[in-house]
Amino acid sequence: MSTETDALALAAEFPPATRSDWLKLVDGVLKGAPIEKLQSKTYDGLRIEPIYARARDAAAIPGRADAAPWQIMQRIDHPDAAVANAQALQDLENGATGLTLVFAGSKAARGFGLEPIAAALARALDGVHLDAGIALEFEIGPQTRDIPGHFAELVRRKGIAPATIEARFGLDPIGAAAASGGSPAPWSEIAGAVGGAVRAFASAGFRGPFVAADGRVIHDAGGSEAQELAFVLASGVTYLRALEDAGIALDDARRMVYARLAADADQFLTMAKFRALRLLWARVEESCGLAPQPLFIAADTAWRMLTQRDSDVNMLRATMAVFAAGLGGANSITVLPHALALGLPDAFARRIARNTQLVLLEESNLAKVADPAAGAGGIETLTRQLCEAAWALFQEIEKAGGAFAALEQNLIQTKVAAARAARATNVARRKDVLTGASEFPNLNEKAPTVLDARPVALPPSGAAKIAFEALTPIRFAAPFEALRDASDRMLRDTGRRPQVLLANLGTAADFTARATFAKSFFETGGIAAVDSEGSTDPAALVAAFRQSGAALVCLCSSDKVYAAHAVAAAQALHGAGARHIYLAGRPGDLEAGLRAAGVGDFIVAGGDALATLQAAYDKMRVS
Repeated sequence: MSTETDALALAAEFPPATRSDWLKLVDGVLKGAPIEKLQSKTYDGLRIEPIYARARDAAAIPGRADAAPWQIMQRIDHPDAAVANAQALQDLENGATGLTLVFAGSKAARGFGLEPIAAALARALDGVHLDAGIALEFEIGPQTRDIPGHFAELVRRKGIAPATIEARFGLDPIGAAAASGGSPAPWSEIAGAVGGAVRAFASAGFRGPFVAADGRVIHDAGGSEAQELAFVLASGVTYLRALEDAGIALDDARRMVYARLAADADQFLTMAKFRALRLLWARVEESCGLAPQPLFIAADTAWRMLTQRDSDVNMLRATMAVFAAGLGGANSITVLPHALALGLPDAFARRIARNTQLVLLEESNLAKVADPAAGAGGIETLTRQLCEAAWALFQEIEKAGGAFAALEQNLIQTKVAAARAARATNVARRKDVLTGASEFPNLNEKAPTVLDARPVALPPSGAAKIAFEALTPIRFAAPFEALRDASDRMLRDTGRRPQVLLANLGTAADFTARATFAKSFFETGGIAAVDSEGSTDPAALVAAFRQSGAALVCLCSSDKVYAAHAVAAAQALHGAGARHIYLAGRPGDLEAGLRAAGVGDFIVAGGDALATLQAAYDKMRVS
């Protein structure tokens, strides 16, 4: 049916904007610098341009059903099963549509988790109507591999038809081996056990999916987007082979495998990653002689982006991650509560995690449009580039013998380590900003409350018969947080934090910009910045230094004032006993004279802030 609004063109009254129009505007800002200055690269080496044309021949990538919301999953990870049950019921009553049951010892437990016994499982699910359309997902590991069997028995005792239950069993021995750095048996034995278990669950009437191709282990360890995608592909194909060897037809086996991806605050890369996985898996299905069907993709907001400091900012990071994963086509999303890096989140943190998704779904209506990124030149290009890079790495893993064999050869770990090191360098240099941790610190922040819970004690898992390098989870803020912890200990033990005097030279117009930079720089490491009145009189600067009680000094002003007064100021402060003198800014031709006067370091944007701050603690002899 046609209406008058069908022909309505948005912004029709405005002249069309061409690429050359945009470039002219950009040129005015760059002042003659080449536009290539605005290019950037991902950690896979993929180039990101500052502007893209519309991809007019693009089509929407099949994913969730049209206008269907993703499942709002909520972590159930309290070690006390009774408390976990109360949390589960509250979550379901207040908007969650699924539960992620996290068991102690799983790679997603983060130090807590349910006790991996049948009684704890039954207690945690008491009062939950398993056949009422609620999605369940199990986070299990080598020491909790009996949980799916316990769940099947619980369903049998309750007299519920397994086919009426939507449960993802989370079997993932490859991911568990990657995270722990070893395996209790060779892959041939494990594959047989996985195939046999899946056949048994399917024969009992469960729909699955049962096996998880989980890329989070790569993301948690600092890997790149293409590495995460390639690992998911390689794991998924390895599981398909295991299921086929167990006598399951490929057309059935592919429905028994699902994927897990991490979603982080890089909106465009996250959207492109989720879209790319669907295209990549469709290519795998086609290679198997199957007509592609949409893969079920579960998303978790990223562990590695969480901070302990200024943890409220984690809410914003999670919002961006949910936004990107949802628009990228995730079928389910689990939000890690903002306080998780500090301990077991309380009711408030859990509510925020749940409501982050509810607001985006119910108020922003993000699920109403299927693949809204389709046709966006930048995201389409990123999606294609990720597909190409991930497929090449997937082929390399396959040539090595598959996912498990590649882990045994440390092929995957070596590549992840390189990406992790590159990220860590950029975090240390504050090029990759972690708000509240590496930038914009608040030394007087109040930490959120967390629950007082004792983790479950698990029996030793035994020595691995096959050992290799582990993909250990990290948080990029941890090195800065270690410095803040040292500052807190000093405050507790002595009543004051380590301090640096900002020796401001000249007028406020001269020093304000660099003094502001220096304050943020030092306080990201827990070193309190003591401000001072602007002066070029060495005696006044020495008096301010002695009054402050600080061991460190940072000169702050403009290049012009530095040229006239920095050497004399440094000489006076050095003579007064300053343990180390910094200067905010690049010294240029003044460097030799400044160093001779006592300046030890120059703090600049892009410099190794972490190394400088760690060295500052050594100079103050603060442990």
